Amino acid sequence: MSYALVCILTLAIVHATYAQNSQQDYLDAHNVARAGVGVGNMVWNATVAAYAQNYADQRIGDCNLIHSGGPYGENLAKGSGTFTGTAAVNLWVAENTYYNYTTNTCASGHVCGHYTQVVWRNSVQLGCARVQCTNNGWWFVICSYYPRGNYIGQKPY
Repeated sequence: MSYALVCILTLAIVHATYAQNSQQDYLDAHNVARAGVGVGNMVWNATVAAYAQNYADQRIGDCNLIHSGGPYGENLAKGSGTFTGTAAVNLWVAENTYYNYTTNTCASGHVCGHYTQVVWRNSVQLGCARVQCTNNGWWFVICSYYPRGNYIGQKPY
């Protein structure tokens, strides 16, 4: 009986560790936001995900939110505690409050480019990664988008 309980608790702990950080979790968080504005779903791209993981590994020592300058669209976030990939996507999506579709602008003093990248109609492939930084124990999250979005003068959807 106690062995079974230990196994169940171990599985619960392992599941909690990976909860909200899987490929499907990232896709679901993006696709819910995209569906809200009538944009089709994204799909996972292993090449884009490998790029994101490689860049996350480069940031593991400092957790700095510095863009990679690579070939993909990119959103970055960091957070402490149990900061998950889903939490990062939700932060980006929350910028929708500041985005005005009619004027295709962001409210003064606010950022909304992360949101517009999430819902960019032509960005249909996604790859994300999450690492725990060695300098402060925080989490660094990157999502990369193919093809990239946020072209000046174009609306995201």
